[in-house]
Amino acid sequence: MSETAVKQQNTAAFYGQSVLSFAVALAAVGLGIIYLDVDAWVRAFLGIAVLYLTTSAFTLAKVIRDRQEAGQIVSRVDQARLEKLLAEHDPFQKL
Repeated sequence: MSETAVKQQNTAAFYGQSVLSFAVALAAVGLGIIYLDVDAWVRAFLGIAVLYLTTSAFTLAKVIRDRQEAGQIVSRVDQARLEKLLAEHDPFQKL
């Protein structure tokens, strides 16, 4: 009756592809900003904006992951309580 959640684990290839993809995208945006035909203050502003967007994306991903993991823990605790109640319940016990 009890179901154990299978821990999902990414492969090394998926991890490597994700890191490489992120690095290529960040480098492409950085090169685009560097070679943009505008004043230095505009390039600096865009560079700061890209860094802020990047850190915000990482923070958002972490918050979403933490909330999902907390929900799984609460769900498992509730499931354990329900199983304990069902195991202790005797329908033939006299009141």
